[in-house]
Amino acid sequence: MRDEVYRDRRNQIVDFVFDESVAAVFPDMIRRSVPGYETVIPLSGLIAARHMRRGGRCYDLGCSLGATTLAILRQQGDPTCRIVAVDNSPAMLARARALHGDDARIDWRLADLMDVPIENADAVVMNYTLQFVPPADRLALLCRIRGGLNSEGVLIISEKVRSNDPWVQTSNEVLHLAYKRANGYSDLEVAQKRAALDNVLIPDTVPDHEARLHAAGFTRVQNWYTCLNWVSFLALP
Repeated sequence: MRDEVYRDRRNQIVDFVFDESVAAVFPDMIRRSVPGYETVIPLSGLIAARHMRRGGRCYDLGCSLGATTLAILRQQGDPTCRIVAVDNSPAMLARARALHGDDARIDWRLADLMDVPIENADAVVMNYTLQFVPPADRLALLCRIRGGLNSEGVLIISEKVRSNDPWVQTSNEVLHLAYKRANGYSDLEVAQKRAALDNVLIPDTVPDHEARLHAAGFTRVQNWYTCLNWVSFLALP
């Protein structure tokens, strides 16, 4: 279904939420809004699957409609593996269950990811999720993930980032706007969605991410994909 959530002019812009209207059009929304999304998701699945042992466990935190979960399972032929797919949006998780709920390898959980225990994990994936966590809570979350990750495990994070270099920041913003226009969004749609996200999606810089991952106890951090102002990292214990 085509994303037209912000097509009509609104008298008041409220904070963005992952409700039924967003869940219904989410695949189209994220594909047309996030440069590199269609590369990041299958590669995240490949990386996570390579770290999973037989009978292993992976967490997909902020799973939305389960795209990353399915990407992992496509690469993981082990029928005994388990993916714990967590989201705090009832609408998103209900739709995910309706689309993919018949796979016994997936444990769908409606929960705040801050409350979910991370235990014996071979891989943890947070694609476009940490940016919605309050900044003051991000380090504690990463420390908890590091504590629940196996010694050969991996954490995969994909995020929108900002730059401290004004020229780079402006260039990325201009190109990102052009990307959305090229994908059919009007200036009104772009402006209204940006206003809705202003207080909800709070990006960090690449050095901020790297420093916080090291502070959480990860010894190796790799920036494995960059497309404009969207970056993917992997972190190893």
